Amino acid sequence: MRTFKEELLAWANNLADDCDLTDVEYFVYVRRQVDRGLADMEAGRVVSHEEAKRESAEWLKSSGRAAP
Repeated sequence: MRTFKEELLAWANNLADDCDLTDVEYFVYVRRQVDRGLADMEAGRVVSHEEAKRESAEWLKSSGRAAP
């Protein structure tokens, strides 16, 4: 498994020549979210698709919005 630094360097090598700090910040943000999601999966902190749909419908109903 590559270290974060190795992964960051690999990403940097694939960035466009005209990228800026915002592009790098976005990469770090997305990577952090993916890592958190994977950790949640490994820890069993997930819900099924059906449960997520049910919770979303309940939230929409309680907020006065109609489900799509």
